[in-house]
Amino acid sequence: MSLTIRQLRYFIAAAETGQVSHAAMELNISQSAVTAGIQSLEAALGARLLARGGQGVSVTPQGARFLSRAKAIIAAVEEATRSPLGEEKLVTGRLRLGLTYTVAGYFMARHYAAFRRIYPGITLELSEQPRSAIENALVTGGLDLAVMLTSNLGNTGELESETLFRSRRRLWLPSDHRLLTAPGISLRDVADEPYVMLTVDEASRTAGRYWDHYRLTPKVVFSTSSVEAVRSMVAAGMGVTILSDMVYRPWSLEGQRIEQRQTIEAVPSMDVGLTWPNNRPLSAPAQVFRAFLSAALGSA
Repeated sequence: MSLTIRQLRYFIAAAETGQVSHAAMELNISQSAVTAGIQSLEAALGARLLARGGQGVSVTPQGARFLSRAKAIIAAVEEATRSPLGEEKLVTGRLRLGLTYTVAGYFMARHYAAFRRIYPGITLELSEQPRSAIENALVTGGLDLAVMLTSNLGNTGELESETLFRSRRRLWLPSDHRLLTAPGISLRDVADEPYVMLTVDEASRTAGRYWDHYRLTPKVVFSTSSVEAVRSMVAAGMGVTILSDMVYRPWSLEGQRIEQRQTIEAVPSMDVGLTWPNNRPLSAPAQVFRAFLSAALGSA
């Protein structure tokens, strides 16, 4: 029997939220990945941990017994990874950390709070900037480290990067859209629909790469830097869009439902990770933060 840290995290998140979709949003991964991870965990244990129903999932008696063990395992692993000898907690200093918009809005808050709680001796100075400004500040010494979309990284000659997770891009549609009943949805199908284009964090440039690859052009009816505006417009039936699971929420601010579907053609993921200059070593606070995020995201 072989268990993984990721499987345990997926099970705990689904058990605590009661919804695979909520667990996926909390973990910044796709619902299918959560489902597959839990199913493989159940197969490895030879026991059914979650009961699936119309309102979500509930913990079975076997799952309830295993849940406490899973939490204990995760707690022990995180503690060992964060501070195997107790020395990391003694590190003090300042870490100047650059963030791109999407990372600041949809990823960083909970990790910032946890890091400050565990490592009170390290002062985090956060700065939200566009990718190009962050890359320049890293090279010139204005920033020590950045959490950004590594899939957008431009200056690969002077910067190192480590991808921490990949967020799948999928099609967003209003709940009554005709394509929801289609057996498969191609990018050509999407190109025939009104399209709402997100522009922040170079989203339109990224989208252009895969649209150009398939020699298609979306019919853009509105471009905006606001993810919430895209969400509301899609939910209201103004158009469709393709965005990552990390920024997906099933409801708009107005309470209207948004559905997701995978396209037949492969669409590149949105990758989030760390970036730092390759001409100088990481400071001790930066090394601690790098190890912390790796542990928090289950890559340890």
